Amino acid sequence: MKFLKGVREVPPPFDCVLYAGGENLMVPGRLYVVATPIGNLEDMTLRAIRVLKEADLIAAEDTRQTRKLMSAHHIHTPLTSLHEHNEARKGESLIRRIEAGESVAFVSDAGTPGISDPGYHLIQAAIARQIRVIPIPGPSAVITALSVCGLPMDHFFFCGFLPAKATRRRQMLTALAEVAATMVFYESPGRLSAALQDMAICLGDRPVAICRELTKAFEEITRGTMTDMIRQFSGRTVKGEVTLIVGGGPKLKKKISDEEILERIGTLEKGKKLSRRDRIDRVAEEMGVSRKRVYGLAVKAGDRD
Repeated sequence: MKFLKGVREVPPPFDCVLYAGGENLMVPGRLYVVATPIGNLEDMTLRAIRVLKEADLIAAEDTRQTRKLMSAHHIHTPLTSLHEHNEARKGESLIRRIEAGESVAFVSDAGTPGISDPGYHLIQAAIARQIRVIPIPGPSAVITALSVCGLPMDHFFFCGFLPAKATRRRQMLTALAEVAATMVFYESPGRLSAALQDMAICLGDRPVAICRELTKAFEEITRGTMTDMIRQFSGRTVKGEVTLIVGGGPKLKKKISDEEILERIGTLEKGKKLSRRDRIDRVAEEMGVSRKRVYGLAVKAGDRD
């Protein structure tokens, strides 16, 4: 084993690198997955800039878009394209270059590669060939939108883009109706109004946040109910990137059996510290069932004061 400035390298067959706090040294023969700004070019991290400058090659979803970023941050690394139409073919040549000792950085048009963007096949191929894949974290429209949506963020479900065809879109939304977590969708501006209409039908009138052009000059975040959003966006020409946040469905309650209720009543009755009224109130509250149901069962079971 050899040690290089905080990098502990383990020899084959594992071919992995263990980091003690993050490396500041470009390692040859690695694939770097680099997140880039979703709009504002100032959101580029210092580490991402350094990696793109020091890499032997940058593979980009759209070289025209990436050249703007490189120009803004004075990055002069050679550039090649890698997008959904050539990823299977081009990815193999990139893997061979990495195996030959080059370091390759991969970027998508905006945000974190692989999140509704190309990158999955390249990353999968690198892992299969025991190439170390190093994440360079940064912007993501999903997390950016969640952070300002005003809806619960402790659990969320990322759904990606909804299907373009109405029938398939409604099928997908119907399948998501019982998801209790906040849901995140990407949507094209031209289909936003239709998507909202279908959501109202399949999901009901839930809280919604529509985040448009995040971090850009015309950033807009609109919050309200589904009905509010349909009213505001119906017939309106929408432009730019849209991230749609929708409140989760009602949590499914566990079905409580009569036997469970009676068992709880019996436990409280043995304690002899509560009146029958108080026992009934306690069981109804604890188990989330109606007081009327608990009372009926208590009477039938001969519960006494």
